[in-house]
Amino acid sequence: MSQATPADVRVRVAEGPADREACFAVRKEVFVVEQGVDEAIEYDAHDAGSDTVHVLAEGPDGPLGTGRLLYGPAAAGATGGDPGVGSLGRLAVRQVARGLGVGAALVRGLEEAAAQLGLRAVDLHAQTHALGFYERLGYQAYGPEFEDAGMPHRAMRRKL
Repeated sequence: MSQATPADVRVRVAEGPADREACFAVRKEVFVVEQGVDEAIEYDAHDAGSDTVHVLAEGPDGPLGTGRLLYGPAAAGATGGDPGVGSLGRLAVRQVARGLGVGAALVRGLEEAAAQLGLRAVDLHAQTHALGFYERLGYQAYGPEFEDAGMPHRAMRRKL
């Protein structure tokens, strides 16, 4: 794979089964293979839900990253039940694309999708090593640290 540049990166809403499979392949590479997350907990019923938006970052040679937005009832468990708040998650950037702004572009793509749905804020559960990344994008941590998939996390929110 050739090295993409920031100008080569395009983020779009994933449409159809092929796009969804590309999103899942990125998640498997990053979370299951690289971070050791159990594959049985990486994928869930929300992945195919009608209240879920997946975004895909692509470069000239294919997928570079992905993320997902839950809204409505699907987001209730992560947002305290507030219907005006979406839940951003499963943000994954392939190792070859790190440092190109792909993660920030994915977050902004998910926020745009949330705004188009009429949401007024987005929550996420950040791995603690990524808190600074999300803070630079305008997110604020709240609540205590907790464990998810064997890794420390914090809840964060950004108003749209």
